Amino acid sequence: MAKKRRQRSKEWYDRHRQDAFVQRARQEGYRSRAAFKLEEIDRRDRLLKPGMRVVDLGAAPGGWAQLASNKIGRHGILVCIDLLPMKPIRGVSIIQADFLDQDAKYKIINALGEQKADLVISDMAPNLSGITVSDQARSLELLHGVLLSCRSLLRPGGDLVVKLFEGEGVADFRQACSRDFVCCNIRKPDASRARSREHYLVAKGFRNEVVVPVEEENS
Repeated sequence: MAKKRRQRSKEWYDRHRQDAFVQRARQEGYRSRAAFKLEEIDRRDRLLKPGMRVVDLGAAPGGWAQLASNKIGRHGILVCIDLLPMKPIRGVSIIQADFLDQDAKYKIINALGEQKADLVISDMAPNLSGITVSDQARSLELLHGVLLSCRSLLRPGGDLVVKLFEGEGVADFRQACSRDFVCCNIRKPDASRARSREHYLVAKGFRNEVVVPVEEENS
């Protein structure tokens, strides 16, 4: 069993090393190939604009943050949060914490200058155990956490981009997003591996009809 795992790991590493997007990320100075997923989504949906306030939930290692920072420019505000440490990016606020924690929400709002974000982005994925049911449940927990966070962090009319893995419970999550946003679409960027279950939900026009105070979210 251990031998098979080592073989699969080697095969994955070899594919990863030869991946065109991995090579391009190295050439262009991005920390991960994921930057090109956001780039393609942004090219299609026109989300990132100069001067925007953006929150990146689960930002490490920072590929999305690098791209977003370049797009919003020096007059924009980008706040990144992750449980994992993340190398600094010039002009970007980085918070090492669980985005679901109440104190973390206060820190994000403070870093935004006491204003709401124009855009929330999230390329988060749970640590995978290999047990499909458990992994999907954890993924859904993160998704609903992101949606709940929008109620305290995102301005009315703002937008959301979040990664999801197709499977049980995702249809219900999409319905929840449709209630909170005017328009929701699913994207599968070319930089996403063809065999991957990952997709991205692009939700526009946050309704924010029910404002949830930060202190009540975890009560």
